[in-house]
Amino acid sequence: MTLPPAASLHHDAESFYQRWQQLNDWLVEHREFWQPAPFMTPEPAWTRHYPELAAMLAGLTDDECRHLDDAPVELAARASRWLSSLEGYSEMVLLPQLLPSAEKVSEATLPEIRATDMPGRKRLQSGAFAAAIVPLGHSVLDWCCGKGHLSRTLAPLCPGEIQGFEWNQELARDGNRLAQQFGDRVSIRCQDVMATDLSLPKRHHGVALHACGDLHRQLLKRGSEAGLPRLSISPCCYHLTDQDIYQPLSDRASGYRETLQPGRTDLRLAVQETVTAPARVRKQTRLISQWRLGFDGLQRSLRGRDEYLPVPSHPARLVNEGFEAFCRWAAAKKHLELPGSVDFDDWLACGERRLAEVRRHELVRHLFRRPLELWMVLDYALFLEEQGYRVQLGQFCDRALTPRNLLLDAVRVSDTPPGQHSHP
Repeated sequence: MTLPPAASLHHDAESFYQRWQQLNDWLVEHREFWQPAPFMTPEPAWTRHYPELAAMLAGLTDDECRHLDDAPVELAARASRWLSSLEGYSEMVLLPQLLPSAEKVSEATLPEIRATDMPGRKRLQSGAFAAAIVPLGHSVLDWCCGKGHLSRTLAPLCPGEIQGFEWNQELARDGNRLAQQFGDRVSIRCQDVMATDLSLPKRHHGVALHACGDLHRQLLKRGSEAGLPRLSISPCCYHLTDQDIYQPLSDRASGYRETLQPGRTDLRLAVQETVTAPARVRKQTRLISQWRLGFDGLQRSLRGRDEYLPVPSHPARLVNEGFEAFCRWAAAKKHLELPGSVDFDDWLACGERRLAEVRRHELVRHLFRRPLELWMVLDYALFLEEQGYRVQLGQFCDRALTPRNLLLDAVRVSDTPPGQHSHP
């Protein structure tokens, strides 16, 4: 199937819905490429159905593999020789650029001298987010605000008060201390945003920069129910949900004839990007992956069962103790008895070979990260339109600053009563 060109994202429900339908149908049709995780499935079925594509990937050097993992549009163009439905990939993931000018971002970004306790990347992300949503016409509610980094960034730009909700008492206390220290009009309330008795301040502009999973979905639902005049949300960590099988928020997506039904593991794929991770972190992640795959080969051999055995997160000390110590710890966790003589060097080499295969097979799976994320966020846009909002969806910063660079900016325009859906 060749994917039709993506509809441009104007502010009307039909364009969002057409785009969502295209992505939904495409993701459903291509489940064999993205649902099986190569880490757990040594030979995904698609490698047998598309042997020439698998051979092309197997022939990549490590440098080419790293480059293509960070360049999905280029990878899709190369892979489309064997998988023709990738020919429309660049249009499918294309979004309007909401990136303000460098000058506007600089003006909106909190100066370093005032950015106490604020990591450099978070300072820049907050500045880009703030620049993308100005001018501000209402008081602001900062959802899941942590120490209030975004709140303090928005304070000079906001004509009214800024109130933050944060469930962690220590973070809320630190945030209020910083606001007081720098004279910012910011107050942070210790508040569980998932509480059933949650009350939202009237006529506030709800903002959320990288609130996770059900937390940002709660702002979408509770904010629209309360009829907040504006919602500006950059979602993150879609897989953090109480639902075993994710259900879309909008009536139109939920009622579609063949709506995708992803589980938590599927949704995790949408955020598996490490373009912002330091080299040291990437190196350590590769090492632990090699160890886990080496142990996976060992446990399959010991158990005589060709299936993946999940192992819990390892204690940090094991990184310095070596592969053998990791295997003994993992075996104890899974109640496996290791024989007296194990050639750990051989299994470590097995892990290295498996990791090389996994990284190449995952290249294809990773092509579906952004489409899956857009499938989620377009449903959010549809939901907000059903609630009477005019919605803009685009990118508020470059992917190199954060891969979670999507911004939903919704302004309430209709007389639809809060909580009552309305669509054609």
